[in-house]
Formats: sequence, structure tokens, C-alpha cells
Amino acid sequence: MARDEWTRRAFLGGVTVGGGTWLVACATGSAARSKKGDEEGEVSPNEDLMREHGLLDRVMLVYEAAVRRIDMGQEVSPDIVGGSAGIVRHFIEDYHEKLEEDFLFPRFEQAGQQTELVAILREQHQAGRRVTDRILQLATPESFDDPAARQQLTGEVRQFIRMYRPHAAREDTVLFPAFRKLVTQKEYVELGERFEAIEHERFGAAGFEGVLAQVEALEREAGVADLAQFTPGVSSQATR
Repeated sequence: MARDEWTRRAFLGGVTVGGGTWLVACATGSAARSKKGDEEGEVSPNEDLMREHGLLDRVMLVYEAAVRRIDMGQEVSPDIVGGSAGIVRHFIEDYHEKLEEDFLFPRFEQAGQQTELVAILREQHQAGRRVTDRILQLATPESFDDPAARQQLTGEVRQFIRMYRPHAAREDTVLFPAFRKLVTQKEYVELGERFEAIEHERFGAAGFEGVLAQVEALEREAGVADLAQFTPGVSSQATR
């Protein structure tokens, strides 16, 4: 089975990582949180896209933890990296970035606004997909046993993080605020509803919350679930 097909099946159905199972849309708690969010009001398009950037940043924390452990010669499950790359491929690249490419970028191009930024963002989307292809290919037990392949993997992960941190920050602080000014209130509300419908069509009732549950499971496995560990001068209660 091709690596990308494996991650697709794992993403949609669940996969065992380090003795624990992480799921997308099956968790009752996640579905309940999603329903609660619906009752509290619709999420705006910008808020939707920005919280997805937050999810991506948490995936990159998992990436960083895995790379750090590889560099230190510690044991790392390939499924931590493969699971993270699967989320990137199927939620960030195939869904989140497609929303930007289909609904945001064309509006700026048609209006002749932020065209240089949009061109760079489009190019980076394509570059990111190529990097994810290579991460998926290398996130295997065989590659983890090969020092050269491990080194290549950590290099690819670092490239991904180096590009996506400024990429997401520029969208959050420049592109998304400009987009809000580019469309009418009616269009903005309708777009939020469209995003919500696409999200649940692709990821089931739990939607974003279901994918977030996956990320939380990977954070626990990678030892970065304890937020306190990132506070300077505070002892960590991390799992690892």
C-alpha cells in the first residue's frame, strides 16, 4: 500500500500509535464540542481559517518534538511523524489550502490587490505539498533504521516548519484582514456557511474538533501535550 494511501485511511478511520488510538470523527466528546460550537454561533471565515492555522502550529510542535528526539538518538515511532504528515496532507493541504485557493486568492487576483503576496502563497502551497510527499515517503520503520534517511527526514520537516510559520503569520495578519474588507457582509456570512458545510461534508459531524482530537493524541504521544513545559522556569509535567 502506498504511504499516502495509508495515511489517508488512518486519517479517516483511526490508527494505533504507541498503544493508543487516535480518531477523526468518531469521538463522542469531539462531536459534542462541535455541536456546542454550532449552538453558540457561526464561525466567521477568517476565524475558521485562523484556528486551522492554530491546529497546524500544534502539528508543527509534534514535528519539532519528533525531530528533537531523532537528533538525540531517542526512540521515536514513525507513526508520530506519519500521523502528523497525514493530518497536514488531508486537512491542511487538501482542505484548508483549497479553501484559500478556491475562495480567497481569486478574489484578490480579480481585484488586483495583494497579488504579489498571493503569488508567493500559491507557490508555497505547492512547495509544501512536495515536502509533505517526501515526509510521507520517509516516515516508515525502514527509513527510521537508516541514518541517511533519518537525516533527510529531519531536514524535510525543518524545511516545512521554516516555511509555514511565516506563511501562516502573513496570512493571519495581512491577507485575512484585507479579505474581510474586500467582500460585503452578506458575502462574508455566506462564505462562512459554505466553509462550514464543506468542513462537515469532508470530515463528518465532528469536523474541525475531530481533527483536533487527532492532534491532541499525537501531542500526548510526542510528549508536548503539557502546556506548562513551555513556560520558562517552570518544571514540566510532560509525559516524556
